[in-house]
Amino acid sequence: MAGNPNVRLRFLNRPENVLLVRQALNGLAEALEMDALELNDVTTAVTEACNNVVLHAYGGEEGPLEVELSAPPGELGVVVRDRGLGLRPGAEADEHLSGGIGLPVIHALSSRVELRDVAGGGTEVEMRFATGAGRSFTEPQARAELVVADGSPSSSDTALLTVAPAPVAGSVLPRVLSALAARAYFPTDRIRDAQTLVEVLLERIDGSVTASHLEIAITVVPHSLELRIGPLESGRAGRLLEAAPSANLSPLLERLGVGQEVSGETLAVRLAGGRT
Repeated sequence: MAGNPNVRLRFLNRPENVLLVRQALNGLAEALEMDALELNDVTTAVTEACNNVVLHAYGGEEGPLEVELSAPPGELGVVVRDRGLGLRPGAEADEHLSGGIGLPVIHALSSRVELRDVAGGGTEVEMRFATGAGRSFTEPQARAELVVADGSPSSSDTALLTVAPAPVAGSVLPRVLSALAARAYFPTDRIRDAQTLVEVLLERIDGSVTASHLEIAITVVPHSLELRIGPLESGRAGRLLEAAPSANLSPLLERLGVGQEVSGETLAVRLAGGRT
């Protein structure tokens, strides 16, 4: 997929991370005002391609799963990529891609499918879906990057999510966060609170980014989420969580037990999910 996609994800090929892909896809579809039946076809095909990376790309070991989503006029583009075993000879003719519904159904659900070798090793599956979506987005210039870790000792266990422009971020990030909050054992009401907080932060961040991209690092540990947001304009980080009457932030921050720390142009926030 040439240029910058509207959404870029990168994380380990664990089965639970396929849910993050689906959440990001649902968020982008919402921003596009995409038809539910069209979204169902896209989700089925993309899930199958991701499952192939989970099951087969690394011979039972862990490795990166990369997904890119773009939304030019009239279509949705998806690339699913691994850095593993690469294409097998005759893969296009294989009856099944991952032991599931396989390439024939992916072809049936997509307007176009291309399989390519990745330089240095790996497989890239590019799918294009014709849509009647009410909106489209041009290729983004500025990029927002979300880094997610699950709190394990392995520094390689991270996910990267790049989202642009702002309407896409506002739909995608809260959905991804909800899946991560559930993974951290947040109860349902605290998941909603965390989603609301992220939506407010995105509104306040708009126009205050000092680089070509925004980095949001999220560490997932039992009953808490830790976020680092930056780089922001000097002095802006410390004002992001000031209570705004229109957003009614004070009760929300109290329920989440928010702690914050400002370091230069970066805001660090810890959200407590409580215990059920």
